[in-house]
Amino acid sequence: MAAPQPALKVQSDLLSRVDRARVRTDALFDLLPPNSYYERPIPERHRLIFYLGHLEAFDWNLLSGPLGLKTEDAGYDELFSFGIDPVDGGLPADTPKDWPSIARVEQYNRTIRCRLDEALRNPRASSRGLDPGLADGTLLNVAIEHRLMHAETLAYLFHNLAFDKKEARSGSQADTRSAPLQRQVKIAAGAATLGMSKTVSHPFGWDNEFGAQRIDVREFSIDAYPASNGDYVKFVQAGGYQDASCWKTEDWEWIQRSGIRHPHFWRLKNGIHPENPKASWEYRGMFGAIPLPLSWPVWVSHAEASAFSKWAGKKLPTEAQWHRAAYGMREGVENAYPWGESEPDPAKGNFHHQNWDATPVDGHPQGASELGVFDLVGNGWEWTSSEFSPLPGFERFAFYPGYSANFFDGKHFVMKGGSARTDACMLRRTFRNWFQPHYQYAYSKFRCVEE
Repeated sequence: MAAPQPALKVQSDLLSRVDRARVRTDALFDLLPPNSYYERPIPERHRLIFYLGHLEAFDWNLLSGPLGLKTEDAGYDELFSFGIDPVDGGLPADTPKDWPSIARVEQYNRTIRCRLDEALRNPRASSRGLDPGLADGTLLNVAIEHRLMHAETLAYLFHNLAFDKKEARSGSQADTRSAPLQRQVKIAAGAATLGMSKTVSHPFGWDNEFGAQRIDVREFSIDAYPASNGDYVKFVQAGGYQDASCWKTEDWEWIQRSGIRHPHFWRLKNGIHPENPKASWEYRGMFGAIPLPLSWPVWVSHAEASAFSKWAGKKLPTEAQWHRAAYGMREGVENAYPWGESEPDPAKGNFHHQNWDATPVDGHPQGASELGVFDLVGNGWEWTSSEFSPLPGFERFAFYPGYSANFFDGKHFVMKGGSARTDACMLRRTFRNWFQPHYQYAYSKFRCVEE
């Protein structure tokens, strides 16, 4: 019997990508023994059992209406869309007993996948007419990228689990290389284009990517490499976490209240005070701890990146400055990627699920921008000083109105580039990520500028 064919030709590749994205997230859950599903490795996020159901519930809530499907389990559709006690400035208050069993969630997932796949691959769908968002591929792209975003979220959630709470895998090996000597690259004045025009044909973009904005950027200098662990050790030893003058008032209050004295991914090995030059540090990797790799980028919150920048007498780049350094060319044209127009490949950077941890900031010279700036894409999202805000002519997605608009609140900052766990499809120039300034858990690095 012949296999069902996609309803429209445009869907064929997208359905294959849906399958690959599912394989990616399924493999992540294979890392969890049963007793870990009810852990909450990050206090501000849900228990891991939520994410097991959320990926399928999102797809169902997005696609079932356009496909004309009726729900069979509205309670789970809602539970795994929002969760129990959704976070709104506080911490979730649920207990493991409030959640269904793993077997019951897996049964829900299988039912969802089966019903969606049957409808999406039903050749009769084309004869009755498809929803426009299905016909042009928008909804399937949303489902794919949403799942792959959560593949990254799950990675750093799992990163915060105790080592004995996840199945052992080969972790990163000790890296004794020194950090490269930081230097500044002068970037000539020129234009930076944020976003993309709605009139230009493009495979897909989220609502915050639309509204091309050309910005004239004055000459400035930028760090050739992201700040490394070796660079950041100097800030810690200099008493940066004890010096209020380095921090914005709200950031200083946060680190004092939280007792934070070093980056989240670092651990003191010998109990010596962090400022002591004899303090011995280790990096807490996904599957084990290793001596702190000085040549790797330091992963920190926006507040910590800003404090280091002020201590160094510099600033974080604006979104436009970062674009100019990453995509600008001496002839004035802009590249699709820092290295040019060719598609991402492993030689260009640490991205697309290649590694569980970082690599040296100078480890991918082929990925440098034409202007001589290294490690811009991959190895950690890069903080900017720009608040996350709409581009000119912004229109929210009707089917997902809160995706971007809920975060245009002056409390989130734009991140660019990508991490080791960022899928290649989201390395496009227009993609914008964002987090609030006190979030330490994401794979986020930074570099400084001087104007």
